[in-house]
Amino acid sequence: MPNQLQYETSPYLLQHAENPVDWYPWGEEALNRATDEDKPILVSIGYSACHWCHVMEHESFEKDGVARVMNENFICIKVDREERPDVDAIYMDAVQAMGVQGGWPLNVFLMPDAKPFYGVTYLPTQNWVQLLGSIRSAFDEHRDDLVRSAEGFATELNISDVERYNLPQTDPLFAPETLDGLYRKVIVKTDDEKGGMNRAPKFPMPSVWRFLLRYHSSVGSLANGSEPGSRGAEPADSQSSDRALHQVALTLDHMALGGIYDQLGGGFARYSTDGDWFAPHFEKMLYDNGQLLTLYAEAYSLTKSPLYRHVVYQTIAFAQRELLSPEGGFYSALDADSEGEEGRFYTFTNPELREILGDEYGWFADLYNLPAQGEESSNWEHGRNILHRTEKDDAFAERMGWSLADLGLRLDATHARLLRVRNERIRPGLDDKILCSWNGLMLKGLVTAYRVFGEPEFLTLALRNAYFLLKKMRDARNGRLWHTYKLGRARQAGFLDDYAAVIDGLLALYQATFTRSWLTEADQLMQYVLANFADQRTVEGTSETADELFFFTDKNSEELIARRKEIFDNVIPASNSMMAENLYTMSLLLERPDYAQRADRMLGRVQPLVQQNADYLTNWAAQFAMRVRPTAEIAIVGPDAERFRAEIDTVFYPNKVICGVSDEGGTGPDGLPLLQHRGTIDGITAIYVCYNRACQLPVTSVADMWPLLR
Repeated sequence: MPNQLQYETSPYLLQHAENPVDWYPWGEEALNRATDEDKPILVSIGYSACHWCHVMEHESFEKDGVARVMNENFICIKVDREERPDVDAIYMDAVQAMGVQGGWPLNVFLMPDAKPFYGVTYLPTQNWVQLLGSIRSAFDEHRDDLVRSAEGFATELNISDVERYNLPQTDPLFAPETLDGLYRKVIVKTDDEKGGMNRAPKFPMPSVWRFLLRYHSSVGSLANGSEPGSRGAEPADSQSSDRALHQVALTLDHMALGGIYDQLGGGFARYSTDGDWFAPHFEKMLYDNGQLLTLYAEAYSLTKSPLYRHVVYQTIAFAQRELLSPEGGFYSALDADSEGEEGRFYTFTNPELREILGDEYGWFADLYNLPAQGEESSNWEHGRNILHRTEKDDAFAERMGWSLADLGLRLDATHARLLRVRNERIRPGLDDKILCSWNGLMLKGLVTAYRVFGEPEFLTLALRNAYFLLKKMRDARNGRLWHTYKLGRARQAGFLDDYAAVIDGLLALYQATFTRSWLTEADQLMQYVLANFADQRTVEGTSETADELFFFTDKNSEELIARRKEIFDNVIPASNSMMAENLYTMSLLLERPDYAQRADRMLGRVQPLVQQNADYLTNWAAQFAMRVRPTAEIAIVGPDAERFRAEIDTVFYPNKVICGVSDEGGTGPDGLPLLQHRGTIDGITAIYVCYNRACQLPVTSVADMWPLLR
C-alpha cells in the first residue's frame, strides 16, 4: 500500500510513495505521532535528481526487511530539500556540527521534539541496518545522554552567524586596498591550468567568476577612467585585472568544451566529478543554467567570444525545449540516470557513432576526443563515450583546412543526426515542480541574454516567466510569494531566496524594457521582505535592531527548532547577499536612501568575514568591487531610448543602473526620480550620466556617453 507521500506533489516524495517504509512528509502529523508514541524520528532528505538518493532507495528503502526495522523503531519522514530548504539547512548544519561530511541523501536522527542527535549520508544496506539498531538501542538505554546531546546541537543551531563569527556593526570600507585583498583571497584558490577552483569535483560556481569579472571592470576603470576597454599607460594593478579576466575565460572555455556541457543539446550538468570538467554528474539543474546564462552573456559582452554566444543560444534552446512548462514557468531538474544507468541518455558507444555518422565519424572522433583503440574502446564507463572537446571551432577548422562556415555546417548536420537517435531513447526523469527562486535566476539569465544579444525571443520567454511568477506564485491576498508550484497548485510560503531572486530578475527586466510596472512589482516584494523577514529583535537596553541581515524564513511560517540567516555564497549566492544588492540597485532607481543605508549596514556587518573568506562570499565581494567607485546612473529620454539602451548593453559595464522613457511625458512628477526634469535636446534623444544625483551635461549619442563614465 502507498504510504503518506502519495498525497504530495513533489516528484522526489512521490518516488518514495510506494516504498514499504511508512514515510510521512514533514509536518505536524508525523511530529505529533513521534511525541505521542515517544519514538525517535528519522528524517531522510534528498532531491529527485540525486543519484545516491536513488541508490539508497533501491538498496534499502525498497526492501521489506529494512523497512520493517525502520517502521518498528522510528517515525520516518521524507523531505525534498528543494521544497523545504529551511528544514534541509537546519539539519545539514547540525550534521556538520557533529563532524560529519554533509551531502545527500542526508539521514538525521531526532528526538521526539525534533532536536537532532546523530546523522549520516549514504550507507550500504548492511551498515544502514546496523546503524538503525544501534540508534534505537541508544535511545532506549542511554536516553539522558541523547537528550543532552540534542539540546547541545539545538543550542548550537540557534547561535547566529553574527555571534559565531563576532561580526560587529561597522561602516563598510569601499577602498581599492580592500578590493585587492578580496581578489587575492579568491585568485589563489583557482586552477591555473583547467579553470575553476583548484579542487575536484568541480562545480561551476557562477558567483566566483561574476566577482572576477567585476574586479576586472572595476580595476580597469580605476586605472583608466575612460571608455570601457580602453588602455592608457599600463598601471601597476593591470596585471591582476588581466589575470582575473584570463581566469574567467579559462574557466568558461573549459566548461563550454568539456563533458559538463551537453555538446549536442545544450545545458550544463551540476558538476564534474573530476578536475578536467570531463565526467559530469549528469543531472541538469535549473539554478545552474539560469546563472550560467547570465555569466556567459556578460562574458560575451566583454570578450565577444563566439563560443559564449553559442552556449547562451543553445542553453536557452535546451531550457525552452526540455524545462519550460506550458504556463511559462521552468521545471526544476533532469535526472542523471535513465534505464538504471547514470548518463546513458547522453553517451554513445563507438559502434553507435560509426553507424550514425558513417563517413563523418573520423573528423568527429578527432574533434570530440574519442579513443581510437578499436570498436569496443571508450572514454567512460560501460563502453560509452562522453563527448568533450579541447579545441575551439576556429583552431580545429584551421587544422583541418576548412572554413568556419564549412565546419559549422558539418557540426549542424552531425549533431542533428545524433540528436534524432538520442531523442528516441528513454529520457531521464523530469522533476516537474516549479521553484520560485530558481525561476527568478532563470528570469535574470533570459533578461541578461536579451540585453546583450537583442534576441526578441529571449525577451518573450522572460516576459512569460515574469507574468507566471507574479500571477501563479504570488498570493493575491497578501502579496506573499509561494515557494513551489505544480499541477496548478502553489504551496509553501516563500523563503528569502525566492524574493531575492525574483526581485533581481524584475530589476533587470525593468532596465531591459523601461516598463515601470516591473520596478513597482519589485518594490512591493521588497516591502514584504522588510516587514516579514527582518530581524525585529532589539539589543537589550537600546532601540537598535539586533542585526540588519534578514532571516531565511517568513515570520508567518512554521516555527522550526532554529530560525537561520543565510550568509555564505554557495552554488547559489546567499539570499542576504542578493538582497543587499537589490536594495542598493533600488535605492538608485527609486531614490530611496533608506534602502542604500540598509545595504551598507549589511555590507558593513559581513565585511570582516568577507575579507577573511572571500572565496566563500564572492557575491558579497562582487558588491565591494562595484562600490569602490560611484555607480553611474544613466537616464535616457527620447524616441531612441530603447535603441540607445540596446547599444549600451552590448558593452560590459556592470557598475551602472539605467532607466529611460521614450516620451517626455514620463519625466513628470509621477516618473522615476532619475527621469524628472530631464528632456530631449530639441526633440533628439538625450542621455544623462549622473553620480550621486549630480548629472553631467546631456549627450545625444552613446559614443559621447562613454567618456562621461569615469
